[in-house]
Amino acid sequence: MIDTARLARLREILEREGRLIGLSGNRAVVFVGDTHGDREATERVLGMFPPSDHVLVFLGDYVDRGPDSLGNLTLLLEAKLAHPDSVHLLMGNHEAWAVRPFSPADFWQELSPSDEEALGNALLGLPFAAYHPAGVLALHGALPDVGDAAEIARVPLGSAEWRAITWGDWVDGPGYSFGSGVSGRPTFGADYFAETASRLGIQVLVRSHQPAVPTFLCDDRCLTLFTSNAYGDTTRRVAVLRARRPILSARDLDLVEI
Repeated sequence: MIDTARLARLREILEREGRLIGLSGNRAVVFVGDTHGDREATERVLGMFPPSDHVLVFLGDYVDRGPDSLGNLTLLLEAKLAHPDSVHLLMGNHEAWAVRPFSPADFWQELSPSDEEALGNALLGLPFAAYHPAGVLALHGALPDVGDAAEIARVPLGSAEWRAITWGDWVDGPGYSFGSGVSGRPTFGADYFAETASRLGIQVLVRSHQPAVPTFLCDDRCLTLFTSNAYGDTTRRVAVLRARRPILSARDLDLVEI
């Protein structure tokens, strides 16, 4: 049974935060990739990087695939409620079930109708992205085609820009937009990255979502992270951005195995 009182508190916090989180340059920031039902991974992250000393940005996809989706999501929500200014939960496509159902979705499909509705509606308030003054943007999938980074805060749910953020893929090579194909996942290349990153005023993108790409893409300006064992042979890693460190490429972040 979903705890509706906790969900009400969560909605209040998320409404205050908005869709775009502004990160401080004075604290170490830990970016956490997909955890996908891997509660053990989340426990390790919280133990290695306590929210009292770090800012934690989880990049989405907390449920489905792994062995303990409810336990993982419950732990994350508890951490958010206890440390609302230090733990940030971004929206992945697996948190957007209420906007766009998908398959496989073992977690969502096993919920009761009332729990599915209550939880689905609460998670629709999750932020889309987090921006760090070193020029680092964190989100789940791909860069949206907007005028500047601040415009992310006004992206409508279900729009093309929202689909890029939550569902977007990258290809390892030149090109602009490759459409959505049968998967419905909009796909972009390095030329789109360079143009859009320049317009948004960012140097580096930190994201997750797509296990079958190299860790570094787009001239080392795009970092793809995974922090779950749900993909089998994927190494569980986080990326740490140290306070006041200049960032010229994604390789200036520290990759840490957990």
